[in-house]
Amino acid sequence: MEKSAHLDSFARDNLPPPELQPEFLFALPELRYPRRLNCITEFLDTWVAAGRGDHPCLISPAETLSYGELQDRVNRICNVLVSRLGMKPGHRVLLRSANNPMMVAVYFAVIKAGGVVVATMPLLRAKELAYPVVKSRIALAVCDARLKDEMEKARSLAPDLQRVVYWGDGGSDSLDAMIADASPDFAACDTAIDDVCLIGFTSGTTGEPKGTMHFHRDMLAICDGYARHVLRATKDDIFIGSPPLAFTFGLGGLVLFPLRVGASAVLLETASPDDLMQAIEKYRATVCFTAPTAYRAMLGKLDKFDMSSLRKCVSAGEHLPKATFEAWEKATGLKLLDGIGATEMLHIFIAAREEEIRPGATGKPVPGYEAKIIDGNGADLPPGSVGRLAVRGPTGCRYLADERQRKYVVNGWNVTGDTYLMDEDGYFWYQARSDDMIVSSGYNIAGPEVESALMAHGAVAECGVVGQPNDERGMIVKAFVVLKPGVKGDAAMAKALQDFVKQEIAPFKYPRAIEFVDSLPRTESGKLQRFALRERAASNDRIR
Repeated sequence: MEKSAHLDSFARDNLPPPELQPEFLFALPELRYPRRLNCITEFLDTWVAAGRGDHPCLISPAETLSYGELQDRVNRICNVLVSRLGMKPGHRVLLRSANNPMMVAVYFAVIKAGGVVVATMPLLRAKELAYPVVKSRIALAVCDARLKDEMEKARSLAPDLQRVVYWGDGGSDSLDAMIADASPDFAACDTAIDDVCLIGFTSGTTGEPKGTMHFHRDMLAICDGYARHVLRATKDDIFIGSPPLAFTFGLGGLVLFPLRVGASAVLLETASPDDLMQAIEKYRATVCFTAPTAYRAMLGKLDKFDMSSLRKCVSAGEHLPKATFEAWEKATGLKLLDGIGATEMLHIFIAAREEEIRPGATGKPVPGYEAKIIDGNGADLPPGSVGRLAVRGPTGCRYLADERQRKYVVNGWNVTGDTYLMDEDGYFWYQARSDDMIVSSGYNIAGPEVESALMAHGAVAECGVVGQPNDERGMIVKAFVVLKPGVKGDAAMAKALQDFVKQEIAPFKYPRAIEFVDSLPRTESGKLQRFALRERAASNDRIR
């Protein structure tokens, strides 16, 4: 590794040992970066130096910052962090805010000054906030004043947290007040390409969150891989979307990808389907990032908003049902760009360009990545086999002091926890999360396949399918179903859905148990919390 610029060596000291890290690939020329690199200079300073300082960079309902104005704010915050708050290279800094320009400015400033960002979702409670503080040994937090209550409660649970600085409250000790008097000039910390700059915590869909450690080079690699070769955006694009910036899907799609090409990004603090559609119309957004759930919700409202400015729509965060892909294309003429990513990998590593899409398939490895299917022992499986997805490329899993590293990285490959099939042409077809496979009477049944069948029924708005313990069959397929408004969830509807599924897929896969619910449990990033459904199914034996 290159000599670190970090004076606080905590991050590098807590990387997994080399033998437990994945193999990294840098075959593409664009992925070969200089050994000394601060990634923020590439996202921001380079554009200002190139004369693009007046171009709109970050747009929000409250303010718009040009590239030059964002650079000015970032540099001022850097000076505050170093001179007023005592941040040293390598220090971890907790960030807490909804999606807005100030969040991005602080995020960039921490990294430019040589620090390590630990960004958190706005809806997290004190106990959930305290966990990354303790795990990452964080002494400083910077937080939007509107989120102060839970932040203050977290302080008593995390003794390492010595100071919290707020912005937006008008106080004399606020970040706003401090940066007003700070210098707008700051030279980026001379960080190594493999210095840690981000610890992204997983969303906890499968249990205790894991801290994933990413280098300066990783922030550029996801742009020069997926964004360059698959998304193919330009400096004239206007990005928009719903994922929080604390979720790496949002960080890439709403900040890193647009700023890598000198484009603009619209940041929304609330991004429900209605909010998103209204903003697309208002700002004439061209590239949208959100989850399949949101695209489904928007389908029924397309006649109320002008969405004609959109030219690219990216779907990730959860499996994209073929029915949703086809309905969106029919209604808008646009093909949803499906993709699978992971916090461990930082962003999307399997996807397809519009002209290469096969509806229902996730796609092929993003240029710079390799993928294959392996069995339970790590041996390669031939095309047409269902097994565990393994991937490697310029990014990869480095858990922060976590024994689960041994499970995620196998023989140099990242084993993502997804079950896939690779066909003869190299396309990857999602089957389920590996722990979502339902074994019923000896049959392997993928929950997402049953979900896709249910979603094709006109009465179904959303659904989640898991296994429910059963004495006779080991497990049975149970579906939690949210019906569309005006549809009655009764025994007759349950029977109708069961019969429908039997016609769509193999009859043995039909849901023997159906429970109608008002909503499904999801993480703040929009992912379905299947573990919560499994827990509910295990404690509830109602069968309709």
